Amino acid sequence: MRPKSSLLGAAAAAAVTLAAALGGVGAPTTASAGTTPSSSTAVPGSPAPSTAVPGSPPPSGAACTVRYSAYTWDTYLTSSITITNTGVTTITSWRLTFPLPTGQRITTGWNAVYSPSSGTVTARGHDDHVTIGPGGAIAIGFVADHTGDTGSPTSFTLNGTPCALG
Repeated sequence: MRPKSSLLGAAAAAAVTLAAALGGVGAPTTASAGTTPSSSTAVPGSPAPSTAVPGSPPPSGAACTVRYSAYTWDTYLTSSITITNTGVTTITSWRLTFPLPTGQRITTGWNAVYSPSSGTVTARGHDDHVTIGPGGAIAIGFVADHTGDTGSPTSFTLNGTPCALG
């Protein structure tokens, strides 16, 4: 049986021989335990090293698109909001936050609970409307009164992540 250092030396010699056969790549360098070898040891044609850790969770938040429309009459409006999950994971316990234009006040809503009724509003899923699967969409809405400004919210965030307007 050979000592470990002899096996390591044989492996290094084989690597140099293999590298030479593959187009003259220089001798590999060794790294101490817990360190990463330099990029000079890369084999031509191999993929570039990645900083992603296999099995790590995806970044938090959600990928989404929000479509907003409103029908106005007198001093009221009815809004329809469609939230689409454009990501690859299911969104659960969602919270949609948006700035309601000055002078608008939500009086009732559906498929979500709205709080507060004016200013920066947060809508959260209600009953069977708490999950949005990948590629799926959910429709919510509300009735509001207004003092003349019938404008639309300028932005939406879903669980803290900005959504595209669609």
